[in-house]
Amino acid sequence: MKNISNLGFKISNIIILMMLLSSCNFLERKPWDSVDTTNGFVTEADAIAAVNACYQPLQWPKLYNMRIWTLDIIAGESVVGAGGGTDGLETVEMANYIATSDNFAALDLWRGPSPGILRCNFVLANVPQMNIDNEMKNRLLGEAHFLRAHYYFILVRLFGGVPMPTQPLTADSELKMKRASVEEIYDLITDDLNQAIALLPQRSKYGSKDIGRATKEAAMAELARVYLTYRPDASRYEEVVRLCREITAMGYQLAANYSDNFNPAKQNGVESIFEVQYYGKTNKDFWSNENQSSWISTYQGPRNSGMAAGCYGWNQPTTEFVGQYEPGDLRKDKTIFYTGCPTFDGYTYSGTWSTTGYNVRKFLLTKAQSPDYNTSDQNWVVTRYADVLLMEAEALNELGRTIEAEAPLYLVRKRAGLTNRAQVEGLSQAQMRDKIIHERRIELAFEGHRWFDMLRYPNNYALNFLHSIGKTAATTKHLLFPIPMQEIEANELLTQNPGW
Repeated sequence: MKNISNLGFKISNIIILMMLLSSCNFLERKPWDSVDTTNGFVTEADAIAAVNACYQPLQWPKLYNMRIWTLDIIAGESVVGAGGGTDGLETVEMANYIATSDNFAALDLWRGPSPGILRCNFVLANVPQMNIDNEMKNRLLGEAHFLRAHYYFILVRLFGGVPMPTQPLTADSELKMKRASVEEIYDLITDDLNQAIALLPQRSKYGSKDIGRATKEAAMAELARVYLTYRPDASRYEEVVRLCREITAMGYQLAANYSDNFNPAKQNGVESIFEVQYYGKTNKDFWSNENQSSWISTYQGPRNSGMAAGCYGWNQPTTEFVGQYEPGDLRKDKTIFYTGCPTFDGYTYSGTWSTTGYNVRKFLLTKAQSPDYNTSDQNWVVTRYADVLLMEAEALNELGRTIEAEAPLYLVRKRAGLTNRAQVEGLSQAQMRDKIIHERRIELAFEGHRWFDMLRYPNNYALNFLHSIGKTAATTKHLLFPIPMQEIEANELLTQNPGW
């Protein structure tokens, strides 16, 4: 898989079937080995295995096990830390806005969604003709539509237009594709999500063995985010409000304790809408795609502290970010380590363990929870109900319904101990917008949302913010990542983003 363009992978149906062998289910999360590559793709078990394989690239380092959360470093919330030298250099260059088009982080993010998209295409092309239970067929197709939309949504926000295969690629396919337009990609994303909403069951309809699969409400939350991101207008804001309120009506609520969202013992809980699943066992190399152990605690533990297994010291919050916490905000002690903060598993934090004096706490696991660097079963939370409440508040405010926006915003702040409702009352639309931006930054800190949020905020927010924190090298060109030079050299139909 080294000499490919078109989203990074040249793939045939046989290769896809081979990849299905490493997919996982949602009960025991053991590898599947039931796809019959000699007789074809014919049984319900084949179809389930194929859909399970669509989820797997989410787990890989090119996406949620590393690159997605390092976007917060690029957004200026934190610095790499790590071991210095070339350790994390590709992220350092992106975060300092001095990267070139051969940057390895950009290449990872370009290629990361590719196998997921191609696997979804395989499912969507083959499952409709299968003679299997209709309810199961609809669910499987809904999962594939949701996941394909999610993969393309990552790509279009990072790179703009990308090649957009929607059918399985075979040995006879034309493998060199030019970039589809942003509009075409968003049209596909919107159509996929609407189909997912129509086909998927609610989370409450799943049995315990299927917890973690895409749900109707996950697709609804994703569509709300799409509407806030691409050409938002009054009709789209109205749709965001409707979608978010329907999710609320399905019984979602905020977890009583903010930290429960990141505790492996309580994952897929009352606030969870969609998570990337891990089960904590590494049967192969920890650094490989087959790894089933989360990297998050291992990478973000304070370096050389011994506080947790691994402790590679990445993702160290900046002083500017830490200064954004309001007095009395309970999330501070649950999100970051700082000198004088509460102890962790008997350890007293030292600011000398970080180049900034701070480390991320919210994902760190004790050694009882993860005894070695490669044993974490901590899921990555992609979407949770607090995010939905904040999207609802944002849409209401943009519609000029600022007083209505107070209620969902206050629910999020109340859990954080910020119980003075007067702080969100009587605000102008502009003041409320600033308050919501602040709240998203703190509530969703280091969860991989900040970069994408910055890009969609009005009034040139991203560049104004980056310049305000000293990242003056950032220019308009940096609001899209470079199309990797390796891909352009392999496919003459690809064009580079402006300025790169």
